[in-house]
Amino acid sequence: MRLPKVLVIIPAFNEEENIEHVIQKIEAVSEETCAYQVDYLAVNDCSKDHTLKILKESGRNYVSLPVNLGIGGGMQCGYLYAFEHGYDIAVQMDADGQHDPKYLDVIVTPVLEGKTDIAVGSRFLTKEGVQSSAARRMGIRFLSGLIRLICGVDIKDVTSGFRAVNRDVIRFFAGNYAQDYPEPESIVACVKNKFTIQEVPVVMHERCGGESSISPMQSIYYMFKVSIAVFLEGIF
Repeated sequence: MRLPKVLVIIPAFNEEENIEHVIQKIEAVSEETCAYQVDYLAVNDCSKDHTLKILKESGRNYVSLPVNLGIGGGMQCGYLYAFEHGYDIAVQMDADGQHDPKYLDVIVTPVLEGKTDIAVGSRFLTKEGVQSSAARRMGIRFLSGLIRLICGVDIKDVTSGFRAVNRDVIRFFAGNYAQDYPEPESIVACVKNKFTIQEVPVVMHERCGGESSISPMQSIYYMFKVSIAVFLEGIF
C-alpha cells in the first residue's frame, strides 16, 4: 500500500528573507517522517522582491502567479494543485517562519486518522510561544465569539493559518475559498458544509525576517471587513 500523500502549501509574498529557511525546515521534517509522504509547494504571489529568484535558483517546487491574488487566491491555487495531483492531506503553512514544521505531525495525525476533517494549529491551547499583541488577541477573541454565535463551534485561534485538511476539504477549497484574509471565513464555510474542525496545540514563533503585510491601520480595516464577511457567510 502506498503512503498517504501530504502537500504543504506555502503562500509567499515578498518573503525573500524567509522562504529558503522555511522550505529547508520542511524538508528536514519530511526526512524523519515514515507514516506519510511530505511534499511542498511554494505559491509565489507576484512578489516584488527576490522571492521568485530564490525559488528558481535553488530548484524549489513552486508556482508563480502572474498577478497578485492575495492570500486567498494563493491558497486556492495550492488546493487546486493538491486536488489535481492526488494528495490526501493539504497543510497550509506561512512563509514567514512563524509556523514550526516540527508540529506538522501534530496537525496531520488527527486528519490522517479520520478524527476530524480539519485540524487547526492553535497557539492559545497551551499558551506557549508567541501569543500575538494584546490588540490582536482581543480581535481574535471577538471573531471567535462571533463564529461561536453564528455556527455554534468554539475555535479559539480562528485566524491561525497553520492547518491541515483532508481530501474532501481539498476538493471543496479548490473550488471555493475565501479571499483577502480567509481563515475565519473559511471556518464558517466549512461548518456550513458539515466538515468537522478540531484545534490542536502548537507553538508559534516571531516572524524570522521581513515585515508583515498587515499594518496596525490595516488590522482595524481587517477586523471590520472580516466581521462582515463572517456574518454574511454564516447567514446566507
